Amino acid sequence: MVPKQQLSLQLLKEHFGFDSFLPNQQAIVSSILEGSDLLCIMPTGGGKSICFQLPALLLNGTAIVVSPLIALMKDQVDALRANGIAASFYNSSQAHATQNEILKKLQSQQIKLLYIAPESLPHLLPYLTDDNVSLFAVDEAHCISAWGHDFRPAYTQLNQLKELFPNVPIAAFTATADSAAQNDILEQLNIKNAERHIASFDRKNLFLEVRPGTNRFQQIIQFLEQRTDQNGIIYCLSRKGTEKLAEKLNNNGLNAKAYHAGMEAEARNRVQEDFVNDRTSIIVATIAFGMGIDKSNVRWVIHYNMPKNIEGYYQEIGRSGRDGLPADTLLFYSFSDVIQLRKFIEDSPTRDVQLAKLERMQQFAEALSCRRVALLNYFGEHVSENCGHCDNCKSPPQYFDGTILAQKVCSAVYRLKQQEAITIVVDVLRGSQNARVYDKGYQNIKTFGAVKDISWQDLQQYIIQMVNQGILEIRFHENGRLLLTPLANQILFEGRKVQLALFRKVEKTSHGKKTERMQSTGLFDKLKALRTEIAVEEKVPAYIVFSDYTLRDMEAKLPETITDFMEVSGVGEAKKNKYGARFLTVINAWSASKKSTHELSFSLFEKGMKVSDISRQRELKEDTIYNHFIKVHEEGGSIDLHQFISKEDINKIQSAKAELGDEVEGLKPYFIHFKEEIPYWKIRMALYLLENPD
Repeated sequence: MVPKQQLSLQLLKEHFGFDSFLPNQQAIVSSILEGSDLLCIMPTGGGKSICFQLPALLLNGTAIVVSPLIALMKDQVDALRANGIAASFYNSSQAHATQNEILKKLQSQQIKLLYIAPESLPHLLPYLTDDNVSLFAVDEAHCISAWGHDFRPAYTQLNQLKELFPNVPIAAFTATADSAAQNDILEQLNIKNAERHIASFDRKNLFLEVRPGTNRFQQIIQFLEQRTDQNGIIYCLSRKGTEKLAEKLNNNGLNAKAYHAGMEAEARNRVQEDFVNDRTSIIVATIAFGMGIDKSNVRWVIHYNMPKNIEGYYQEIGRSGRDGLPADTLLFYSFSDVIQLRKFIEDSPTRDVQLAKLERMQQFAEALSCRRVALLNYFGEHVSENCGHCDNCKSPPQYFDGTILAQKVCSAVYRLKQQEAITIVVDVLRGSQNARVYDKGYQNIKTFGAVKDISWQDLQQYIIQMVNQGILEIRFHENGRLLLTPLANQILFEGRKVQLALFRKVEKTSHGKKTERMQSTGLFDKLKALRTEIAVEEKVPAYIVFSDYTLRDMEAKLPETITDFMEVSGVGEAKKNKYGARFLTVINAWSASKKSTHELSFSLFEKGMKVSDISRQRELKEDTIYNHFIKVHEEGGSIDLHQFISKEDINKIQSAKAELGDEVEGLKPYFIHFKEEIPYWKIRMALYLLENPD
């Protein structure tokens, strides 16, 4: 009998096209197979779905998957069926005849995974038994917690599952939950002793950037000019905001549609389907859009307004780059967003918790240090090393002596008797001649017009920095008035120095000028065209055929035979049989006339580009770029591979080779030997250099 661990790896390749598990996946799969209850916290794009889909194939009966959005179930089921897996969904959108047919299949155990909305559970319960249910998977489990960021009352009825089915494992999955929400999820699901599997929250492929919320529309246009062939999402706070912004984007020649909860369900579904099927490239939405969306080729996410908590922000940016390829995230921040969000929260029964979360979100937006460090530490993943892949790491802020400026601000706050909010303080310091200043006689105070040489927005941001440094305090519950702190007194009267950060200015591009598209071999576009053709034939979203990542892997590996095609990441048995011949025809035709992909990577390196930048520009993993360099060296190219790998690492791998023996196949034994601490590319390069010493 084949051990379950070996069989799970076979099924992973056969149905999903992957040769190995991502971090934490195998442990989670094993726990479910052993019948354990568990809570899995794993970032979007980390492979949560496989953690319950794979055990469902190995266990007797049907896995019941509770999913919050009816509109997404069809796509999830279509993706499983495309991988050769018997799956269905059951919800209120279906005709009774269709529902009855599904119930018959459930009772005869012809379905391995059945997706349901929480509202459908009462209708389904009479048909479920310990014998025909293999496991309950609760997706987007934060919805059950009042301490989470998207509480849904319908989820609370899931608390009866453990009592009704004590022998069936319950596996809860979510991308974001702090410790309070985690405890509440387990409490609500009656699985207090469940195992916890918390994966790293680090999405290395996402570039994190925050900009001041001034001239947002012009900044967005400049941002999109560099991404003309990419799909993305823009999140706004209000329904009206989504409609106005979508209209302005369309007036500027872009393909955008609005999406919000106030739309008719049919219209909302149509917008989402157009985006999923690549007919619409930009969605401007409220947070009602995108939960659980499986579209893998979203290349960017913009927050037009600041989200109300880090959990929501993290989940929303996680909808980009699900395929593992580089993606950009841009957050616009303004103090007016903070004030508006605080008003939304004031009457909430969990007001204090939500205000604390908003404050942390504000601190993230105003951070002048590595954003990834701040994000990971929020989720309890304590790191201190800068990521090198966020705006603050790429362009660290420059500081100046802001003591005199701080003294002028503190003096103005004092002379205004600590009764005014930031906007009035800025108006007074800049000498603004408007009614709200003159009606109160503020034009007569000594600091009126004391800071005319700094723009309104910049002065506001400097004052916010002073708030963050503890020089000033904001009384939000008292109309946001500014108060002096003991630290302000030290600055005013004791000569304490203040350092403030200069603001980065966003570089402007000339109107209508398009930046050069990502350099590509050209094969990727041909593969995308074929994918679209097949998607239209089969009436499914393009990503269900193959993800961008899989197409990029085809471009990198250039498979020549059907056996080679199976080596492509994301190609399983079902898709090999359905699509292999057609994709190989395109690849082989292109290969006959074009230079190889590894030569293109090397040519970019010769131009002075770093490996990380080549990876980003070509939308390929860094491992693939290093493999290209090995290929160039193998063909006699002038490249010194020793610049990428230390002698110490080569010696380590040489020792491992002696220990593992010559009969070992592939690189995985080495990867396991080094406890996954040495990447595959480095192992491959070291073995190559050991066999081909210069």
